[in-house]
Amino acid sequence: MSQSNPASVWNSLRQGNERFGDGKSIHPRQGIADREKLVDAQHPTAVVFGCADSRVAPEIILDQGLGDIFVVRTAGQVIDDAVVGSIEYAVEALNVPLIVVLGHEHCGAVKATLGAIDEAKVPHGFIRSVVERVAPSILIGRDEGLTTVDELVGRHAVETGSLLTQRSRVIADRIERGTCAIVSATYKLSDGRLQLQGSVGDVGELGD
Repeated sequence: MSQSNPASVWNSLRQGNERFGDGKSIHPRQGIADREKLVDAQHPTAVVFGCADSRVAPEIILDQGLGDIFVVRTAGQVIDDAVVGSIEYAVEALNVPLIVVLGHEHCGAVKATLGAIDEAKVPHGFIRSVVERVAPSILIGRDEGLTTVDELVGRHAVETGSLLTQRSRVIADRIERGTCAIVSATYKLSDGRLQLQGSVGDVGELGD
């Protein structure tokens, strides 16, 4: 996947996902020769910041190859300093033009957060930290009239994209200059398809 603008990168990822959803993945750039080309440098064209759920492997569901996407994953795609630093590295050092925030259907982190808010079922250990970071998105979504888990998953993806621009001057500056953009999307486990939820920055006509 060659270096390009945010809209064309998203289009390439969307086409890869369509191939995966149709059962027609081509598994590009995954051979020995491709591996050898990447020994000295990497030139990914997208960051995918997604949930750590084992069913949502970005390279597979987007039908991409070695060196194509810079992947950062946490449960519930929650942000901390290491996450922001990793994404800043991709944007500033690798000049990646597109950040994709990727949530997914039936997200366990969102369900756990709803349980904590509605039923006072607060998890123990560091899982509580995940819930605490997801909670603002859920409260915002509830205030907007959203009710289902998957509606709130989409709202959390959008809020996470917005939060990245608030937390990172590096990302915000790139977006202001038009050299980077953020797309928020969700992945449907049942049919393997992406659904566009929102965007930040100049992304043109992205389509769904």
